[in-house]
Amino acid sequence: MIRRRPFSFTLLTTALAAGLVAAPAAWAQNKGEVKIALIQSKTGPLEAYAKQMIVGFNLGLDYATGGTMTVAGKKLVVIEKDDQGKPDVGKAALAAAYADDKADIAVGPTASPVGLAMLPVAEEYKKILLVEPAVADSITGDKWNKYIFRTGRNSSQDAAANAAAMDQAGNVIAVLANDNAFGRDAVKAAKDFTKKAKIVHEEYLPVGTTDFTAGLQRIIDKLKDQPGKKYLSVVWSGSPTPFPKIADLDLDKRFGIKLATGGNILPAMVAYKSFPGMEGALYYYFGIPKNKANEWLVANHYSKFKSPPDFFTAGGMSAAIAVVEALKKTNGDASAAKLIPAMEGMSFETPKGKMTFRKEDHQAMQEMYHFRIKNDPAFAWGVPELVRVIPASELDIPIRNKR
Repeated sequence: MIRRRPFSFTLLTTALAAGLVAAPAAWAQNKGEVKIALIQSKTGPLEAYAKQMIVGFNLGLDYATGGTMTVAGKKLVVIEKDDQGKPDVGKAALAAAYADDKADIAVGPTASPVGLAMLPVAEEYKKILLVEPAVADSITGDKWNKYIFRTGRNSSQDAAANAAAMDQAGNVIAVLANDNAFGRDAVKAAKDFTKKAKIVHEEYLPVGTTDFTAGLQRIIDKLKDQPGKKYLSVVWSGSPTPFPKIADLDLDKRFGIKLATGGNILPAMVAYKSFPGMEGALYYYFGIPKNKANEWLVANHYSKFKSPPDFFTAGGMSAAIAVVEALKKTNGDASAAKLIPAMEGMSFETPKGKMTFRKEDHQAMQEMYHFRIKNDPAFAWGVPELVRVIPASELDIPIRNKR
C-alpha cells in the first residue's frame, strides 16, 4: 500500500516565502501584457464620436510608446467593445471585460448615461475605469468612486469656460439641451457658473430628435420680448443636431436672438458657417493648440486619413497618453493598488497641452478655448478662431464627490 504524506501547511508556507510557489496575483503581474478594454458607442446616435475616440486612442498608444506598443516590457493589448449607447449593455460589457477578458484597465464610454451605469462595476472589480469622453459632472461627482479617473472634460469645465466667454450683465439666455445626464448636468453647471447673465428658459429634447420645431418655438416665445442681448445656448451631443434648423429660422434677423454654443465635431460645425461671429468656448479644435503632441496628431492623422483630427480624436489620444504614463510610473503594474496613487496628481502632456488628475476626484484639469466663428471658404465648416486660452487655473471647478 502506498502511504501518502499528509498535506503540510508549514511546507507550503516555506515554499511561498522562498518564491517556489507563485500566488495568483503574482501570475497576473508577470503575464507579460496589459489588457485594455476600450468600450465605446460604436453603434447608435454617438457612433461618430466613438469612432473618433477609438482612432485617437490607438494613435495615442503609438505616440506614447514610440511605436513599440509596450510599457516596461509589457505588451499593450486593446480589446474593443460596443456599448451601443445603452447603459445596460455598457454595464454588461465592462463586467465581461474585467471578468472574462481579464482586462486590467478599461477606457470609456462615449455617453454619460452609460458611464454612470459602469461606475459601480469598476468598484466591484477593483479595477481602473478611465472615462473618456463621457461628460456628466456626476461621473466624478456624487456617483464617483476611487477607481474612476477622467481625461475628458466635465460639464462644469464646459460651463465655466462658456461663462468666461459670455457671462455678461444684460445677456439673456435660453438653453436647448439633451434630455439625459449629459444635458441636464450641463445645464445645472451652466446655472451654477452664470453670475451676471440671466437664464430664462430650459428646453430638453431627446437624443435622436429629428424635428426641433416645437422646442425652438417655445424658446423663441420666451426670448423674443426679453430686454437685453438675447442668446440661444445649445448643449447638444449626437446626431441629428439642431443647428441646421436654427440656421433656417434665421433667429438673429427675425428676433434678435444670437446662437451661442461650444465646440463640436467638424460635420456638426458645417452649420456654424451660418453663424459668423458666434462666440463660445470649446474643448479642442485641431488648429488651436500649439504643442508637440498636437503637431504629431495633426500630421499623422492627415497622413493616415487625409483629414484633420477631430474633437474626440484628441480626447482618445489624451486617454492613451494617460494610460501609458501611469504604467510607466508603476513599471507596468496595472493593479489599482499601484495605479491609483501613481495617477493622483499626475500631470501628462496631451494634444491640448498639460493635463493633471486632481487628487480629490480624479478629474483631469485642463485648459479650454474661447473662440469666435469665421466663415472661411477654404473649409467646409465654420472655423473657430482663438480669442484666448482659458487656463485651467481660471476654471474654478467645484469638487462634488463625497470622498
